[in-house]
Amino acid sequence: MIVIVDYGMGNLGSIQNMLKKIGHAALITSDPQEISRADRLILPGVGAFDHGMTRLASLGLLDLLNELALQHRIPVLGVCLGMQLLTRCSAEGQCPGLGWLDAETVRFNFPPEQSHLKIPHMGWNTVNFCRPAPLTTGFEGETRFYFVHSYHLACHDAADVLATTTYGYDFASMVQRGNIMGAQFHPEKSHRFGMRLLKNFVELPSC
Repeated sequence: MIVIVDYGMGNLGSIQNMLKKIGHAALITSDPQEISRADRLILPGVGAFDHGMTRLASLGLLDLLNELALQHRIPVLGVCLGMQLLTRCSAEGQCPGLGWLDAETVRFNFPPEQSHLKIPHMGWNTVNFCRPAPLTTGFEGETRFYFVHSYHLACHDAADVLATTTYGYDFASMVQRGNIMGAQFHPEKSHRFGMRLLKNFVELPSC
């Protein structure tokens, strides 16, 4: 069962609808019993890091998510803020993150010669894959996704970076460490590219 974790932050219906278009049903829920039955988890998110972590804690989901991701090793996809929550911490707040990745979430910091670049980074941009992976199969030619974010991941292990995007400088736009995956962009807003990515994710073999 594909579960989209509902902690009150994210384009939940849009992700569910895109999954439906590619022939996969998904349940949107915050119910721990339902989430515990998942064999795929999508952690979406729009908003502030601390608020996201506080919401997960208030719903009593942190221990369950840790169990599913770290013990049962079911595939997990964090989207936008959901990807940032996979890190240890964020420059945006004080709360610890899930800590599933050896990374921090940092704000875009441009040198003076690039001060014309606006924050948030918003709109379509190209994703450059760093290595082959089942999550990124089937993409040919220029691959573009839709972004809206002011913060991005700073990964300590380069092997965790699955793809980069350039906005002032290169940043990690996709990550993967085993069954833990993340996309900084919004696949649900990225048309055929997003559909392909979600199809790859839901059809991954269990880790």
